[in-house]
Amino acid sequence: MNTEKNIGIEGSENNNKRTKASIEITIVGEDKKGIVAEITKYIFNNGGNIEKINQNVIKGLFGMHLEASFQKIEKSVVKKELAGLSDRLKMEIRVHFHEENKIKNVAIFVSKEDHCLLKILDCVARGEMVSNISMIIGSDEKLKPIADAFSIPFFYIEHINQNEAESKILQLIDQFDIDLIVLARYMRILTPNFVWRYPNRIINIHPSLLPAFPGALAYVQAYERGAKIIGCTSHFVTDDLDQGPIIIQEAFKVLPDDTLETIKNKGRSAESVALLEAVKLFLNDKLEVYWGRVNYK
Repeated sequence: MNTEKNIGIEGSENNNKRTKASIEITIVGEDKKGIVAEITKYIFNNGGNIEKINQNVIKGLFGMHLEASFQKIEKSVVKKELAGLSDRLKMEIRVHFHEENKIKNVAIFVSKEDHCLLKILDCVARGEMVSNISMIIGSDEKLKPIADAFSIPFFYIEHINQNEAESKILQLIDQFDIDLIVLARYMRILTPNFVWRYPNRIINIHPSLLPAFPGALAYVQAYERGAKIIGCTSHFVTDDLDQGPIIIQEAFKVLPDDTLETIKNKGRSAESVALLEAVKLFLNDKLEVYWGRVNYK
């Protein structure tokens, strides 16, 4: 007797159609024995195949990211069973479903600068990029009028306590079923506890040609050091600050009559272009990450 469960795509036009579906599972919690075995056993018992698996332990905190493929998958069943496994293991388990031809849900994180945000929203409004900008999260309320103008929900999250702020953000990401997080000059450092949950699903724009001039004052450093070529880098976010896989870089020459202000203006323009291009590539499923390096499909 074949006891393997038959998991089907919920809400598909033809549940009998054999199409490959994939999921991401993240597990975070106190390190203990048997976690990996329990998760992999669940995948295999349901006819799944593990495509990628990565785990890490930092100061007793266990984090694991797993990607698995199935011939069919039913969201409600998987969510219910993983919730039960979460309770039994006393670990936080999150699941994200990859669906072919799905319009991806995007969350944009901002602080006070609007140039990257406006570039993305204008592109979507003109129909040049297909996505659902589900929400905008701000560490400051300054850009809320822009969200209102585009009829996008805006959530101001105070960051007095970073752990509490991230907990609120995690709830919103689950509520809106977010596929991609875009840091559009978001001037907060996300903790490993947050980043672990979304490997290769958080894109940041950094005002420097990484790896160089790290930190928020990159243009000032470049100007003071007399750099002749300056630029910016869009990259996936990892728990190593500004060290994630590079997606797109934009550069410009420093002219003899350039001032710090003109360099900043050129930099903002380059940032908008680089971040938008990285987001487009992600939404069109053109990016793959292997051994810390981004490849284009």
